[in-house]
Amino acid sequence: MAIDPHLDPSRVELGMFYQQPPEVVWRALTDSTLLEQWLLPSVGFDSLQAGTAFIFLLPSDPPAEIACEILQVLPGQAMTWSWTDMRGPSPSRWKVSWAIQPQGHGTRLLLVNSGFDVAEKRQRMQRNVMERGWREVLSKLEGILRRH
Repeated sequence: MAIDPHLDPSRVELGMFYQQPPEVVWRALTDSTLLEQWLLPSVGFDSLQAGTAFIFLLPSDPPAEIACEILQVLPGQAMTWSWTDMRGPSPSRWKVSWAIQPQGHGTRLLLVNSGFDVAEKRQRMQRNVMERGWREVLSKLEGILRRH
């Protein structure tokens, strides 16, 4: 299998189509109660303002946290978070961007997780783990959207 030379290996880019309208998908991205059902429980994710800091709680043993900050919001269209995995001696820092757009009778969602240093073995491994994780999470989102 050939690797597309236009793909950036330091990013995870995933696109999904959902049959629900953009406002329903946006609500699932921005309502902390819904977010917990398909992504992770959060503390402080209660304002969609740039600069809002919040934490995702990872149900691991021992428990862990992802420290985040909302960097940019275009209501109903796009949002970018910083994403700092607090595990390990030197926390990994990335960005997670969400963009939605109407497509036909549904919504196209684009997720971009960027900032991986693929020259570093640990970061390459984390990138691959995150890609698998995001695929699973986006499938869970689909189930939540069907119910709401």
